Amino acid sequence: VQLQASGGGLVQAGGSLRLSCQPLDTVSNYAMGWFRQAPGKEREFIAAISWVGGSTYYADSVKGRFIISRDNAKNTVYLQMNSLKPEDTAVYYCAARRGQVAQNGNRYDYWGQGTQVTVSS
Repeated sequence: VQLQASGGGLVQAGGSLRLSCQPLDTVSNYAMGWFRQAPGKEREFIAAISWVGGSTYYADSVKGRFIISRDNAKNTVYLQMNSLKPEDTAVYYCAARRGQVAQNGNRYDYWGQGTQVTVSS
Protein backbone atom coordinates (compact mmCIF):
# COMPACT_ATOMS: atom_id res chain seq x y z
CA VAL A 1 0.00 0.00 0.00
CA GLN A 2 1.45 3.33 -1.02
CA LEU A 3 0.29 6.44 0.78
CA GLN A 4 0.48 10.02 -0.41
CA ALA A 5 0.11 12.84 2.09
CA SER A 6 -0.58 16.40 0.97
CA GLY A 7 -1.90 19.70 2.21
CA GLY A 8 0.99 20.96 4.27
CA GLY A 9 2.27 24.49 4.09
CA LEU A 10 3.07 27.67 5.98
CA VAL A 11 0.38 29.16 8.20
CA GLN A 12 0.25 31.73 10.96
CA ALA A 13 -0.47 30.75 14.51
CA GLY A 14 -4.19 30.37 15.03
CA GLY A 15 -4.75 29.35 11.45
CA SER A 16 -5.94 26.08 9.95
CA LEU A 17 -4.77 23.49 7.47
CA ARG A 18 -6.29 20.29 6.19
CA LEU A 19 -4.02 17.40 5.37
CA SER A 20 -5.08 14.59 3.08
CA CYS A 21 -3.77 11.07 2.82
CA GLN A 22 -4.69 9.24 -0.31
CA PRO A 23 -3.55 5.68 -0.58
CA LEU A 24 -2.71 4.60 -4.07
CA ASP A 25 -4.28 1.25 -3.29
CA THR A 26 -7.39 0.37 -1.40
CA VAL A 27 -7.13 0.52 2.36
CA SER A 28 -10.23 -1.46 3.06
CA ASN A 29 -10.03 -2.85 6.60
CA TYR A 30 -7.03 -0.70 7.43
CA ALA A 31 -6.82 1.60 10.42
CA MET A 32 -5.22 4.93 9.54
CA GLY A 33 -3.06 7.17 11.64
CA TRP A 34 -1.31 10.51 11.52
CA PHE A 35 2.06 11.10 13.10
CA ARG A 36 4.49 13.99 13.11
CA GLN A 37 8.16 14.53 13.65
CA ALA A 38 9.78 17.83 14.46
CA PRO A 39 13.52 18.43 13.98
CA GLY A 40 15.49 16.81 16.74
CA LYS A 41 12.45 15.12 18.21
CA GLU A 42 11.02 11.64 18.10
CA ARG A 43 8.06 10.73 15.98
CA GLU A 44 4.82 11.55 17.77
CA PHE A 45 1.37 10.01 17.46
CA ILE A 46 -1.28 12.58 16.56
CA ALA A 47 -4.52 10.83 15.65
CA ALA A 48 -5.95 7.59 14.36
CA ILE A 49 -9.23 6.34 12.96
CA SER A 50 -10.61 2.86 12.64
CA TRP A 51 -11.98 1.33 9.45
CA VAL A 52 -15.08 -0.05 11.10
CA GLY A 53 -17.21 2.48 12.91
CA GLY A 54 -14.84 5.37 12.40
CA SER A 55 -13.69 5.47 16.02
CA THR A 56 -11.14 8.22 16.54
CA TYR A 57 -8.23 8.68 18.91
CA TYR A 58 -6.11 11.75 19.59
CA ALA A 59 -2.96 12.75 21.38
CA ASP A 60 -3.61 15.09 24.28
CA SER A 61 -1.51 17.75 22.56
CA VAL A 62 -4.01 18.08 19.69
CA LYS A 63 -7.29 17.03 21.27
CA GLY A 64 -9.95 19.64 20.65
CA ARG A 65 -7.95 21.26 17.83
CA PHE A 66 -7.42 18.50 15.28
CA ILE A 67 -10.03 16.27 13.68
CA ILE A 68 -9.30 13.06 11.83
CA SER A 69 -11.86 11.73 9.38
CA ARG A 70 -12.06 9.36 6.46
CA ASP A 71 -14.05 9.09 3.28
CA ASN A 72 -14.03 5.41 2.44
CA ALA A 73 -15.69 6.01 -0.91
CA LYS A 74 -12.81 8.29 -1.88
CA ASN A 75 -10.26 6.16 -0.10
CA THR A 76 -8.97 9.26 1.64
CA VAL A 77 -8.15 10.21 5.21
CA TYR A 78 -8.10 13.81 6.38
CA LEU A 79 -6.57 15.67 9.27
CA GLN A 80 -8.24 19.01 9.90
CA MET A 81 -5.89 21.13 11.99
CA ASN A 82 -7.32 24.20 13.71
CA SER A 83 -5.90 26.73 16.14
CA LEU A 84 -2.41 25.85 15.01
CA LYS A 85 0.52 26.68 17.25
CA PRO A 86 4.21 27.11 16.44
CA GLU A 87 4.87 23.87 18.33
CA ASP A 88 2.76 22.04 15.73
CA THR A 89 5.53 22.65 13.21
CA ALA A 90 6.73 19.28 11.95
CA VAL A 91 6.66 16.86 9.06
CA TYR A 92 3.33 15.05 9.16
CA TYR A 93 3.01 11.45 8.07
CA CYS A 94 0.03 9.25 7.44
CA ALA A 95 0.23 5.54 8.06
CA ALA A 96 -1.90 2.44 7.62
CA ARG A 97 -2.17 -0.87 9.39
CA ARG A 98 -4.46 -3.86 9.12
CA GLY A 99 -6.82 -4.32 12.00
CA GLN A 100 -7.36 -2.06 14.98
CA VAL A 101 -5.99 1.40 15.50
CA ALA A 102 -2.75 1.84 17.38
CA GLN A 103 -0.84 4.75 18.82
CA ASN A 104 2.52 3.05 18.47
CA GLY A 105 3.97 3.89 15.11
CA ASN A 106 5.89 0.62 15.04
CA ARG A 107 2.58 -1.16 14.61
CA TYR A 108 1.89 0.52 11.29
CA ASP A 109 2.80 -1.29 8.13
CA TYR A 110 2.73 1.46 5.53
CA TRP A 111 3.83 5.08 5.59
CA GLY A 112 3.45 8.08 3.33
CA GLN A 113 6.31 10.38 2.40
CA GLY A 114 5.34 13.19 4.77
CA THR A 115 4.18 16.75 4.29
CA GLN A 116 5.74 19.77 5.98
CA VAL A 117 3.63 21.97 8.23
CA THR A 118 5.16 25.20 9.44
CA VAL A 119 3.35 27.47 11.87
CA SER A 120 4.75 30.95 12.31
CA SER A 121 4.27 32.96 15.48
